[in-house]
Amino acid sequence: MVQRIAKTAKIPRHISPHSLRHAAITNALDAGVPLRDAQILARHADPRTNEHYDRARGNLDRHGSDRT
Repeated sequence: MVQRIAKTAKIPRHISPHSLRHAAITNALDAGVPLRDAQILARHADPRTNEHYDRARGNLDRHGSDRT
């Protein structure tokens, strides 16, 4: 169903349910949702799994030492 909708929307890249899950976790973390809440959203047993899904994890603006 996801691929059919993506094709109808003329999205040029492959979209899967996993792509949507990845995007949801990344968007939640970017919006400031606590890691624990994103973990519950994704139904992950281990919070380190969410860190893998976080596409912006290399962004230095989000580094813990940059918090003021």
